[in-house]
Amino acid sequence: MAKQISSLDEYAEHYTSAEGAVLAALNRETNIKRGDAVMLSGHMQGAFLQMVSSMVRPRRILEIGTYTGYSAICLAQGLHPDGHLHTIEQDEELEAIAAAYFDKAGLQHKITQHIGSAADLIPELNEMFDLVFIDADKVNYSVYYDLVFDKVNVGGYILADNVLYAGEVILPEEQQSKNAKAIQCFNDRVKTDDRVAHFLLPLRDGIQVIRKIKN
Repeated sequence: MAKQISSLDEYAEHYTSAEGAVLAALNRETNIKRGDAVMLSGHMQGAFLQMVSSMVRPRRILEIGTYTGYSAICLAQGLHPDGHLHTIEQDEELEAIAAAYFDKAGLQHKITQHIGSAADLIPELNEMFDLVFIDADKVNYSVYYDLVFDKVNVGGYILADNVLYAGEVILPEEQQSKNAKAIQCFNDRVKTDDRVAHFLLPLRDGIQVIRKIKN
């Protein structure tokens, strides 16, 4: 008898490639040890990130917001054979767990961790990127977008997470939280930027898929 599935989300997950052993272990450990585990990308979003990366085959990826390393592993799995991923995290307490799982995934030589303020670190990266993933403090999304834009190759992609912000973006402005207002400003910024093509994908908490079409 087929597995009983109670929602469309569960149905979609059931018919998505299974979570690998390393990612499953990281998912479990994050949920056991962290009170903010909702920040983890998780199976469905991780599978999407891996699929996008595998299609783009980027030589350089920049991730803003490492957390415990789940999304970095997913993105790195699609790297070009000579590719490399840079990931930035503000919270130094998360560095060790991410590094441990990069090792377990066999990706330790493909990923460089940077600890500190993304606004300070991004200008120091002397790289051009094919893929950027923004999943950090929401109030600075527009700042990060501006900082990375000239470092993205034409034809490259910027992905931004949480752009629906739990549905708050469709509330009247006076009912939106500070983070939701910042995300709304970011979404408006992208919509009016004629240098990009973009698609808001309602996966999980929303992902802006942004393709740079000109400088």
